[in-house]
Amino acid sequence: MLKLRKLEEQTIHSRTLFEGRVIRVELDEVRLPNGETSTRELVRHPGAVSVLAVTEEGKIVLVRQYRKPLEREILELPAGKLEPGEEPADCARRELEEETGYRATELTHLVSFYTSPGFADELLHLYEAQGVSEGTFQPDEDEFVERVELTLEEAFERVKSGEICDAKTVTALYILQGREQRAR
Repeated sequence: MLKLRKLEEQTIHSRTLFEGRVIRVELDEVRLPNGETSTRELVRHPGAVSVLAVTEEGKIVLVRQYRKPLEREILELPAGKLEPGEEPADCARRELEEETGYRATELTHLVSFYTSPGFADELLHLYEAQGVSEGTFQPDEDEFVERVELTLEEAFERVKSGEICDAKTVTALYILQGREQRAR
């Protein structure tokens, strides 16, 4: 028998249950560290980006959109999935303009993180946009978004109310808040 590292799970068999435009769902049979077997339901995702853009007036650029899994509208940073072979910074630049109508002269990578590592491999790359100016608003044909601009204080009020409730946006707001506190 193959000796596993202390916490490793070895895949015995994997099968695809569903393959869509955005995700693939797999069911894996695994050997656990204690030698027993179990199953794991996995969501495979190509990765995504999100962009923290702040206007010259100090407003954070967000989008309001309906999120079907939540069955409601939420406010969040502009974001989107990576296309095959696309560099994350190129995707960030594209998504910012498509969803908000803003362009950035420069993008800085802030952090990359796995959004839900218990069942999904989606890696999200968070960027900050500098030199934000008006561009061309061009949402995808099946994407309905409304641009909203809030101060950091207003954004945290929306976190408290639950209108901002996704990890990427909350993470970016805390990064921005920490930076502002250090600058004081």
